[in-house]
Amino acid sequence: MTDGESPIRVLLVDDSDVYRDSLVFLLSTRAGLDVVDAVRDGTAAIRAVQAHSPDVVVLDYRLPDIDGGAVAAEIDVAVVFLSASAGRAEYDAASSAGASLVRKDEGIDALVRAVRAAAGR
Repeated sequence: MTDGESPIRVLLVDDSDVYRDSLVFLLSTRAGLDVVDAVRDGTAAIRAVQAHSPDVVVLDYRLPDIDGGAVAAEIDVAVVFLSASAGRAEYDAASSAGASLVRKDEGIDALVRAVRAAAGR
């Protein structure tokens, strides 16, 4: 982040409380990132986008109410998909949304790179 450049505002969406809380903690340690909210499902994600106007939504593809592809179609924000087991459906949804897809086993550095790229940084 350069002087005067505002942090990237990130919304996290994952139904696992432990994973979501871990990501909030890990992303908060990275310069230039600001986690504005963390929610557990797609319906809450759509409301949180409206409430917080994030720059990037980190979105688990498999959510308990609606899938990440449907959420991405409802919002006008850069998306980075997360998936524990990325299959054809996840890659197709990411491609359709113009989003990147990060497997959860790729680690925090891969996610941070994807978030920065999605924000144009």
